[in-house]
Amino acid sequence: MERDGWYSEEWAGQGSAISLRIKEKLHDEQSPYQRIEIYETETFGTLMTLDGLVMVTDRDNFVYHEMMSHPALFTHEKPERVLIIGGGDCGTLREVLKHEEVRHVDQVELDERVTRVAERYFPELCAANADPRAHLHFQDGIKWVKDAPAGSYDVIIVDSTDPVGPAAGLFGQAFYADCLRALARDGIVVGQSESPLFHAGLIKSMHEALRGANFLDVATLYFPQCTYPSGWWSATMARRDTTLAGFREEAVAERDFATRYYNDGIHRAALASPEFLFQSLL
Repeated sequence: MERDGWYSEEWAGQGSAISLRIKEKLHDEQSPYQRIEIYETETFGTLMTLDGLVMVTDRDNFVYHEMMSHPALFTHEKPERVLIIGGGDCGTLREVLKHEEVRHVDQVELDERVTRVAERYFPELCAANADPRAHLHFQDGIKWVKDAPAGSYDVIIVDSTDPVGPAAGLFGQAFYADCLRALARDGIVVGQSESPLFHAGLIKSMHEALRGANFLDVATLYFPQCTYPSGWWSATMARRDTTLAGFREEAVAERDFATRYYNDGIHRAALASPEFLFQSLL
């Protein structure tokens, strides 16, 4: 909601909100799926909202995009084939394509207008869109996974909006079972799993759904995200054949690309579960 020079998002059911002072509104459209608005803020750079909810800002998006991509890719021994469900702003795609061993990425985003607007207002996030390894598809990600040949991917990244509306199916056991089938041996799926403080029940239900879909191991990564509800966010990983213990630490240390948040210490620390969640996930 825009009022008196501020953009404010109320965090539903939490009695709290975030406000960012804005300079001007740059864009406003109703796509076939959602309302897309772009603002220029005073201290967070460009802001994109979808249906009135913060999706991405210039200032803090790097934390989310790096944590959605690098932990899973550095846990897998050789991630050559990657699927991104959602991710319309293309920041996760950019991070994935920093890995030279990745040979092919399918990004399946329902709303093409999100990507086209991001290309205009967040060109740095879309810098890898023309990479020949990147293949953009604008269709239903749930159907894409259901129709994917068995063993098609090494890593599946579910970079989705909140678990409401069309995105709700991306958090269920049936979808995870389709992911399991679409993953090759030792494959990994990772999906954003909301706020540990506000949405602990969702994280628990994701763990249960992933194990119910027959993934061998499940773990949640925790990281700050100051413009998302509570300022504390998470991503939940699962692996089909082996545990998630350990990652390619030497490869992280010797990586030939820059990160702003992710490193080997962050990887280890992000897997440490706060006690209240540890107990609920037993």
